[in-house]
Amino acid sequence: MTLDLHDYVATVPNFPEEGIMFRDITPLLADGAAYAEATRQITDYAKSKGVTVVVAPESRGFLVGTPVAHELGLGFVPARKPGKLPREVISESYTLEYGQATLEVHKDAIKPGDKVLITDDLLATGGTIAATIKLVEALGGEVVGLSFLIELTDLHGRDKLTGYDIQALMEYGGE
Repeated sequence: MTLDLHDYVATVPNFPEEGIMFRDITPLLADGAAYAEATRQITDYAKSKGVTVVVAPESRGFLVGTPVAHELGLGFVPARKPGKLPREVISESYTLEYGQATLEVHKDAIKPGDKVLITDDLLATGGTIAATIKLVEALGGEVVGLSFLIELTDLHGRDKLTGYDIQALMEYGGE
């Protein structure tokens, strides 16, 4: 029997500000069976795409991507905030609701022809993932799939990610 992963997401009204329905994945992470099931579903998706490397943006994306990479026996590439990676990097800046942000990856992290799965906990507006895609593609990687624990459908993040195959284990709308 497959677990209903929705049962392991806590909804916190008005966090971090009034009017926001925060989807808290920490109950899912705290439950071994639920975390394993989410990882299995993403791993199965990655296998179907022929993935050769997993990439995720800081920081909750690491919680999704690293167990998937481990299960697949593949490498994991972190997309980090500026100043966190010790060797030569490439950078991509993007717009947030409240300003700018930047992600970086090591220049040698992705090889031309790598088939890349990008994972994160949440697809909201799509800006972070669009920046991650640009980094991967700038290094010659092919993004073969995007996978998320949760998609907030009312924020239309998919609109920034047209042309890419997207897996979302759970969806939440404007409730």
